[in-house]
Amino acid sequence: MIKKAMIMAAGAGTRLIPLTSKIPKPMVPVLNIPIIELILRHLQKCGINDIVANTHYCAETIHESFSENKLGINFNYVYEEALSGTAGGVKKCEHFFVSGETFIVVSGDALTNVDVKYLYEKHKKAGALASMALKEVPLEEVEHFGVVVTDENSRIIEFQEKPQPENAKSTLVNTGIYVFETEIFNYIPADTFYDFARNVFPAIMQDNKIFCGFKINDYWNDIGTINQYKLSSLELLDGMTGFQMPYKKSGLGWIAESAQISEKFSEENKIVVGESSVIEEEVVFQGGNIIGNNCIIKSGARIKDSIIWNNVIIEENVVLDGCIIANNSVIKANTVLDKDSIVPHDVVI
Repeated sequence: MIKKAMIMAAGAGTRLIPLTSKIPKPMVPVLNIPIIELILRHLQKCGINDIVANTHYCAETIHESFSENKLGINFNYVYEEALSGTAGGVKKCEHFFVSGETFIVVSGDALTNVDVKYLYEKHKKAGALASMALKEVPLEEVEHFGVVVTDENSRIIEFQEKPQPENAKSTLVNTGIYVFETEIFNYIPADTFYDFARNVFPAIMQDNKIFCGFKINDYWNDIGTINQYKLSSLELLDGMTGFQMPYKKSGLGWIAESAQISEKFSEENKIVVGESSVIEEEVVFQGGNIIGNNCIIKSGARIKDSIIWNNVIIEENVVLDGCIIANNSVIKANTVLDKDSIVPHDVVI
């Protein structure tokens, strides 16, 4: 069984700006838990306790958050002063793995509960050097992903990078979840910018190495855009994914014990409220809402389908609909934000 893993966590997450203006994409919170922590928890649940990540953009936020090994995981990181590509980043972590062992690589923005045991068994049965988890998506969405074509034996025979739907040869897409043998490092030169899709995968296919793609039915979402981020957050809130909620259920919500709540929730909404947050009387929630830690929401506020990060103050009679409010921001009294507004970190409106 797989005992070690690597998380690719060096990217800047430019498509999530302004949410990633001060934190890397793996630290973006989903249900008040950073994506990378959700990945770590899932890998641990699968029996993997030795994990390494490459870091680069705003790396200190990852280093500081997991420096105390709070999850009981042997978590290491390799800081990259300059980005070296998807494969180059994995190469920098080569020392972490023992020659001859099978390991898994997970993208740091992949929100998933993938069945690692299933992937491992399919990979070993095929005798593969490399295997990729594939997810089927609707035909109209293929233009956002790397499309993968396989034969009847699950061997990968072709890639299409973000094809138009009418040109797509498959609806299976690359999830950024890979199972490798350590022989893969022979295909990645040291200290060189190198990419899996452009460099490594074509090389192993040219050498006729066994390279497989296996369809998964587990939950997977690439948190690559604001819309995907919002969708995943609300899907988790709706219980679609089987992820463990961050707090105990209280009524129809998941409320941290240290939160102070004056609101009675109706059957039409679901809510997560983080540590030490205060929700005053006469606050109205609609739909699904996620409130971070140390937030204050004052009387008369009306909040619908919104995500509020940590240390945010929502003053009296504010109206939010489908909004995302990043850390340390203040929305002053009587403000009505446009639907689906995104408020950056440290902003007063």
